[in-house]
Amino acid sequence: MKKIVILGSTGSIGTQTLEIIKQYPREFKVIGLSAHNNENLLAKQIAEFKPKYAVSTKRGMNFDKEVEFLASLDEADLIVNAVSGFAGLMPAYAACRAGKSLVLANKESIVCAGELIMKTAKKYGAKILPVDSEMSAIWQSLESSQNPAAVKKSIEKVILTASGGPFWGEPRKVLEQITPKKALNHPTWKMGKKVTIDSATLINKGFEIIEARWLFDIPAEKIDVTVHRQSIVHSFVQFKDGNVSAILSNPSMKYPISYALFYPQRHENSLPRVDFSSLNMTFEKPNYSLLQGPKIAREVLEEGGIMPAAFCILDEIAVNKFLLDEISFLGIFDFIKRELGKIKNEKLTLPGVLELSHRINKNLI
Repeated sequence: MKKIVILGSTGSIGTQTLEIIKQYPREFKVIGLSAHNNENLLAKQIAEFKPKYAVSTKRGMNFDKEVEFLASLDEADLIVNAVSGFAGLMPAYAACRAGKSLVLANKESIVCAGELIMKTAKKYGAKILPVDSEMSAIWQSLESSQNPAAVKKSIEKVILTASGGPFWGEPRKVLEQITPKKALNHPTWKMGKKVTIDSATLINKGFEIIEARWLFDIPAEKIDVTVHRQSIVHSFVQFKDGNVSAILSNPSMKYPISYALFYPQRHENSLPRVDFSSLNMTFEKPNYSLLQGPKIAREVLEEGGIMPAAFCILDEIAVNKFLLDEISFLGIFDFIKRELGKIKNEKLTLPGVLELSHRINKNLI
């Protein structure tokens, strides 16, 4: 039986993880839960799963440190990091430093400090099991071989699939009038507000370019994007001999969550299977002239240092401003680019990233 800690248990990934665990009481035991402010749902989860530890902003004296404690808990076999946004960075680092198996749904931790996270994981023997559907697809393609290291050397490129969000192909005049309500209506995925807006701007895809670069040690120039509206193919791996590997499933996060929880085995489940007889799949070349997320991501990745972290932190602020109707949909890009121009780049360090977050959030740039 695997003992599991779920950080961010009341969010989209956290609740879906618990739904899977509930079906396999002999396989998993929840020993720790954390939630930011959804105290009512957390109380229900505690009553149902009876974890040994549970923390929230209302329950804890020092919430951030308590979450890091849970992330490095000695008795835990799996740490599920489903924390939203920048707040997931320190728990991810703590889990890696403790040598844990980290089920990672928080891409921001890799975007902000991917090089440091991966070095720490390697140093302390931690395993990172990615839950992003695109990262999981790449991981599964590599793990399908008996020699993943050798297969990795034969990669010619990785092609991330993007749904395009709800506004793919719309002209500027339409995008200028987008409301938060419209932007939160994703055509294929059910996700939290932050990720849904990031998907609409394609910033989420930009984050995944940075994420893939560090998780799989693939140069950015070998990472492409294709727009796949149906969200059935979750990524491609193209090899030097021209063969292409792909992972397909219906658009639900329960597939990659299940793979990570049961890894290295695959466990039978009742999730809906792909009906190939009804498939009509399309793939389009991206155009980043309006939805600039991937373009900005490549620029900050090339600059290196703390600039990817700045991009991540600024996006979080910009999304909140959009949801509060303080800036327009396209204003998200204007805000991020303007504020990035104020930041002086420096060497990537964990204290430096934390200080940068403090300065940006306090408007001290």
